[in-house]
Amino acid sequence: MKILQKGFNYSQDGPGNRLVYHLQGCNFRCKWCSNPESMSADGVNVKNYTVDELFDEVRRSRMMFFDGGGVTFTGGECTLQHKELTELLKKLQAEGINTAIETNASSPHLTDIAENVDYLIADFKHYDTDVHRKWIGVGNEAVKANLEKIFASGRQIHIRIPLINNVNTEPTGFVNYFKQFDTENAVFEFLAYHEFGKDKWTQEYEIKDGFVSDETVAEFKKLFIANGLKVIST
Repeated sequence: MKILQKGFNYSQDGPGNRLVYHLQGCNFRCKWCSNPESMSADGVNVKNYTVDELFDEVRRSRMMFFDGGGVTFTGGECTLQHKELTELLKKLQAEGINTAIETNASSPHLTDIAENVDYLIADFKHYDTDVHRKWIGVGNEAVKANLEKIFASGRQIHIRIPLINNVNTEPTGFVNYFKQFDTENAVFEFLAYHEFGKDKWTQEYEIKDGFVSDETVAEFKKLFIANGLKVIST
């Protein structure tokens, strides 16, 4: 498996203290990406591991999985390495280790992968496919199809919406989309734009005025809650 970086993080990549693996490669090209070095299939600082090597490393780290923690696979886009990822997830779950993934939810293998995931986190960038294509490079049809299957299944899902000024700061369209479905087991989180990855871009950084106000974030929270959508902060 191609790993860009790894390390521990508390509560922001799933519950409790977690060992987080950033897998190399992504099929999206978000213009605000904080890890642009993870986009290409082969990165400069990437290390290759076998499934068994990662399995052994996680097992040796389990004493650190306090407060309901475990291991999280993110990216890049972790589901691009779906065969190895699924194999590893199955081995970890058989060992009783809590598993999580962070995904853009576009993979045709997502629902199968999710069967081996205890905590599922998915980004949702925009409800409009044309706007999504403008800022991400591809449409959102696959994302919506996967989310709708997950809603229908009744499984847990944590949906994160990154808020970027001049891109997606109108909450009504998001609410109108999500309230069509049974989201009883879904929670929603809003991530305000930041520029932590700006200096890592080798191409032109196209987001010129992306910061959002506290009032904008509060407006999203208020409207989601008013429509029965559960909101959390991590």
